[in-house]
Amino acid sequence: MKAIIKRFLKEEDGVTAIEYGLIAGLVAIALIAGLNNLSGGLNGLFNQVATQVCGASCTNTNK
Repeated sequence: MKAIIKRFLKEEDGVTAIEYGLIAGLVAIALIAGLNNLSGGLNGLFNQVATQVCGASCTNTNK
């Protein structure tokens, strides 16, 4: 029984997969946070462009 436990603790095959999974999770969280901050700026930019293109002849239905 001791030999089985020692062998289990020495094996590192699954450790690499877990590390890659954790890294992928952290990258996903960073991307979501970054895109969340970026979306407000893009929304404002598109609204500004729409206002410039449309001019006074269009009505804004988003209000």
